[in-house]
Amino acid sequence: MCAQNKEPKRYAEIRNPKALHDYFVDERFEAGIQLRGTEVKSIRAGKAQITGAFGRCDNGELWLHNMHIDPYAFGNIQNHEPRRTRKLLLHDHQIRKIAQALEAGGRTVVPLRMYFKEALVKVEMALCTGKKLFDKREDLKKKIQLREASKEFKFRR
Repeated sequence: MCAQNKEPKRYAEIRNPKALHDYFVDERFEAGIQLRGTEVKSIRAGKAQITGAFGRCDNGELWLHNMHIDPYAFGNIQNHEPRRTRKLLLHDHQIRKIAQALEAGGRTVVPLRMYFKEALVKVEMALCTGKKLFDKREDLKKKIQLREASKEFKFRR
């Protein structure tokens, strides 16, 4: 018998399920994020939420607002604030490109997922355009049609 892996799932991935429903994704970026020690421990435990988060450009830097990371359970008085703004680490040319797109209007920066790459926390950010209500309805219709088609194929086998 082979030995089982006793190590828990170390590479937690936190997703933003509403992002693909509410936005058309135009371009994706992989960004580092500036965190404190207890924040990394909470993310490793899967205690973070990026559902309502968004990015904003200020003074040539990209900041992530409204992301929630639970305080670390075994922390002390120096625990972090759950909803503080966090700096995103990108190359200068990427920040300039995002800033120009945001200034032009009609677009926003939304986090799609947060994950570990080696020992570093990375955030997949996307430059997005908002969907209208009829676009969301069309996506739901397509999803329902695909589901029914897969049921038909399954039934015929």
